[in-house]
Amino acid sequence: MTEPLPSQLAEIRDDFLALEQPDRLQLLLEFSNELPALPDRYAEHPDLLERVEECQSPVFLFVEVDDDTVHVHATAPREAPTTRGFASIIVQGLDGLSADQVLAVPADFPSTIGLTAAVSPLRIRGMTAMLARAKRQVVERRTARA
Repeated sequence: MTEPLPSQLAEIRDDFLALEQPDRLQLLLEFSNELPALPDRYAEHPDLLERVEECQSPVFLFVEVDDDTVHVHATAPREAPTTRGFASIIVQGLDGLSADQVLAVPADFPSTIGLTAAVSPLRIRGMTAMLARAKRQVVERRTARA
């Protein structure tokens, strides 16, 4: 039996699925405007961030695990609102979850939010790669602490 989707991710998915296709793109644009700024410790040291190579636009991601609570930081250019929106969904959807909750998020989550007909498969693969990077970094952080 698969774990239920964490409430913040389920809410994001349900918000998208409640809309018609054109409105889903508008919601994605809203998410792009809500991507939190990087904390100074990362803005001043971009070398700490990992590039998500699968994304056409330069997307960088970093995950912290603090007492088993995950914090996700990402940056994406404003000129790439689709990619930036996906990064924002990953940040808002995973931030504050436990490491186990993040690791239990289905790898196909990006395909479940109702955007596969509105954006290219390449874009969905980029978001899937962001999720995979975040999960890999959670595993790495946990291993480093053990």
